Amino acid sequence: MFPLVAPLLMSVVFADEPAKSETKQASVEVVFVLDTTGSMGGLIQAAKDKIWAISNSLVKTKPAPSLKIGLIGYRDRGDAYVTKIVSMSDDLDAVYRELIAFEASGGGDGPESVNQSLNEAVTKFPWSKEPSTYRVIFLVGDCPPHMDYTDDVKYAETCQIAAKTGIVINTIQCGQDSATEPIWRDIASKAEGKYFRVEQDGNAIVAATPFDEQLSKLAVDLDATCFYYGSAEMKQSQLDRKRAGQSIERVASPSAVAQRAVFNASEAGVANLVGKSELIDDVSTGRVKLSAIPKEELPATLQNLPKDQQEKFVQKNKQERERIQKEIADLGRKRQAFLEALAAKSQTPVLEQVIFESVREQAKRVGLNYDKGPSY
Repeated sequence: MFPLVAPLLMSVVFADEPAKSETKQASVEVVFVLDTTGSMGGLIQAAKDKIWAISNSLVKTKPAPSLKIGLIGYRDRGDAYVTKIVSMSDDLDAVYRELIAFEASGGGDGPESVNQSLNEAVTKFPWSKEPSTYRVIFLVGDCPPHMDYTDDVKYAETCQIAAKTGIVINTIQCGQDSATEPIWRDIASKAEGKYFRVEQDGNAIVAATPFDEQLSKLAVDLDATCFYYGSAEMKQSQLDRKRAGQSIERVASPSAVAQRAVFNASEAGVANLVGKSELIDDVSTGRVKLSAIPKEELPATLQNLPKDQQEKFVQKNKQERERIQKEIADLGRKRQAFLEALAAKSQTPVLEQVIFESVREQAKRVGLNYDKGPSY
């Protein structure tokens, strides 16, 4: 009856020597399953405008979790595609470049391939099995699934798989289709998620602010503090990645560019900012010793500098990065307050809020506590 007495006594005796254990960093993995048929044009544009704000909301806790995002765009059989999958990644620039290519088209005949897209979201992504990972799908659409396709995996079976593997499915209904609501509610209920309804365009808070232009300029300055080392192939790969990320600033809305700057300057956004083999970050954090990097693997600007000048170069850029990050954070807070005032005037639920409210409630299961509101 008392099998635990001995271990308990040992724990008392050695109470001043607590066991050492590594705490696994909490992480967030999220897949957005988006209806991309013609009626969803407003919502898809809102997703393009708000994906960085949503990302900021997902990491708005201490310590900041790592974040990976994936996408599935879906239509229906007979359209240009049934599903289009964007791999889950912590390279959010790469995910965003895929998202901005999504266009609303096709559909028009009611039910869509919801069953297939939902099943692929659950089964075709490399979801983490770590208990410290919050795994979540947001199904966003305005029409019910085809239930007459005999070769489909029906949503009830997919929800059962999701529940067994710890993947939460939240549903966001756009518009007021009466045939959609009961199924969206049923999906959320079966997969331990929540149901929300927003206006057809998501009613996201998208507005120019007095801080966007300066945040965009600071984003360029922040990118300029990144220098890559390693093999010629590695350096070129990371430079190509950096340039591709910078191209976002030319095509995204001012709101998205500003929120991307805030994300990249945050604790959680460093991975997206620097990528791999970035000299300033790796040396500053002690992951690599500057003196251990062969000359030919250094960035070209450092290869012919004396060792002491190389050290000064790293320190100077580290300080410059920290200065820019602080300035972006300060402007980001002012921008957030500006948009919170607009959100307070909204008479209907907005996209950022419904996503954040579900995250705040569900992520407690893995120890993530969000004590602030959503980013805008």
